[in-house]
Amino acid sequence: MNLLVMTTVVAALLGSAVIGGVFFAFSSFVMKALARVPSAEGIAAMQSINVVVLNPSFLGTFMGTAGLSALVVVLALVTWNGLSAPWFLAGAIAYLLGTFAVTVFGNVPLNEQLAAVTSADPAGIAVWERYLERWTRLNTIRTVAAIAAALLFVIGLLQGADA
Repeated sequence: MNLLVMTTVVAALLGSAVIGGVFFAFSSFVMKALARVPSAEGIAAMQSINVVVLNPSFLGTFMGTAGLSALVVVLALVTWNGLSAPWFLAGAIAYLLGTFAVTVFGNVPLNEQLAAVTSADPAGIAVWERYLERWTRLNTIRTVAAIAAALLFVIGLLQGADA
């Protein structure tokens, strides 16, 4: 396994693990805590989270891992000569489809719907009640996908160590 492949995979592995951990926290306890407070407070808190999360450290890790995963796809296909390539390809696809695409096409549109309501509006409360269940379900999918990606990258690295 060459240095470029190994370095790219290790970076994608670390990014997947970090993002998986962040998303795990939300599905495990953050959303449950927000569901326990009055709806207006939960809406306001989540709206604030959705603004604050747009920062260089989170977006750099989230988007950077997507970019690295896309590069891993290319590298796995170009260097398909060992036991590692299928694992690397599977890990990259898990992150790109299960984490990145679910975020872009699932969680972000829900966040935009939530941003359009006010916390005191009864219609906003109805949006919040639908949002909690749908957003958390999608978040759990992307959590599992990010952690699965990290695991698949590890298995690929271990396969390459045996070669």
